[in-house]
Amino acid sequence: MSCTTILVGKKASNDASTMIARTDDGRFDVKRIDVLDPAKAERRYKAVLSDLELELPAEGLRCTICPSVDLSRGIWAASGINAAGVGMTATETITTNPRVQAADPLLRERDPKAPEKELLHGLGEEDIVILVLPYVRSAREGAERLAALLEQYGTYEANGIAFNDENEAWWLETIGGHHYIARRVPDDAVVINPNQFGMDAFDLEDAFGARKAHFCSPDLREFIAENHLDCCRGGVFDPRALFGSHSAHDHIYNTPRAWYMGRYLTPRSHRWDGPDAEFTPESDDIPWSLVPERKVTVEDLQFLLSSHYQGTPYDPYSNRDTGMRGMYRSIGINRTGVTTICQIRAGLPDAIKDIEWLCFGSTTFSATLPLYAGVSKMPRYLSEVGREVSSENFYWASRLIDALADGSYNASAQHVERYQNAVLCKGRRLILEYDKKMLESGDFSLAEEANEALAEMAKKESADALGKVLHEASVGMKNGFRRADN
Repeated sequence: MSCTTILVGKKASNDASTMIARTDDGRFDVKRIDVLDPAKAERRYKAVLSDLELELPAEGLRCTICPSVDLSRGIWAASGINAAGVGMTATETITTNPRVQAADPLLRERDPKAPEKELLHGLGEEDIVILVLPYVRSAREGAERLAALLEQYGTYEANGIAFNDENEAWWLETIGGHHYIARRVPDDAVVINPNQFGMDAFDLEDAFGARKAHFCSPDLREFIAENHLDCCRGGVFDPRALFGSHSAHDHIYNTPRAWYMGRYLTPRSHRWDGPDAEFTPESDDIPWSLVPERKVTVEDLQFLLSSHYQGTPYDPYSNRDTGMRGMYRSIGINRTGVTTICQIRAGLPDAIKDIEWLCFGSTTFSATLPLYAGVSKMPRYLSEVGREVSSENFYWASRLIDALADGSYNASAQHVERYQNAVLCKGRRLILEYDKKMLESGDFSLAEEANEALAEMAKKESADALGKVLHEASVGMKNGFRRADN
């Protein structure tokens, strides 16, 4: 799926937490949040889209997941946090190039009996969270388990996958059908990744030595040499140059998003605007990781993942038509199913340190709600979602607000901003209150009570916002007419 990912190291955040965040931009996929207990699940996993089938480990950890409501194409669990405090989001669809695809083809082929049908083999986004997250106890272990699965089964997609725990965040990118590289996110850095092969630096000596912050396919050096993939000069190893793409399509769809995020995080460290800019929306060399000029908060991630080039000539909602309005793909987009920020907080008991921030629908108009992840069930307002439209759950209430506010943007923008801020503010307040209650009482089962209170708050705020944007959209209907208009 076409998504946007942001990763935050513990020294780059305002509260020493690690964060991994991603918009899951599908085909208006109806989503919900739930808790998976591997002890109650089938031991034999069988994919829907591909011929992948394997036995799952006997022991697994409970974890949150954000599955599709329509399971006809598979579970597509998207993201979650497990009982060991490991977060995961999968996947960021990334790019590759014909040299890589020829050397190690993705595992997909035309059905000889029905040429219009494609046969898929190995892992895909449909499977990855379910096959990895319940069975790992650290971010690094998550990347290593996924790497082992890729080596054994291969993949039919090009994907980037993120993991985090209390101390580390890791990023793994696939290379062709069986190869991969994985890198630890620098503690003081923020990674920005918009649907392209991202990593622009990688320490091969570490990967084939101590493996402190890098590891890769065991035959990666031979793979590069035998297929003449190295196009760099001066001994530089730039994975993006070797394995990624630099197309005109990227300059419309991908690089502008990296430009806007980098511009926000480092407005003074680099020149992003004007004739002498270091980086423009169409630059191929925008850094994969940046040291932000100030510590990053959840609110920063929420803003970036909901952004549409505000303050630039490219904003599709701008009243000024500069001839460039809407020319680049926004980060906040209409077809997003779910966006999560997996935050693993430092210095708190394991039972309450994990917060999953949840946003359904288009991030530009929807609200982001914090939830304790270490629970056995999620509130019905968030988990009991059907394919039928209903304002009685967070997913569909969000989608209704999105569609109405988009069509009445100028009139509704203030209502949306107040709604988003209210949910963030009241959500944070409830987390602070319940953190204190649970730390003082030692009763960590109150996390489920907290989530119910958070869901009830979100329900009230969403109903209020829906009523306001419905009014604005109604006032702006084209068949409006008063007697005085005659």
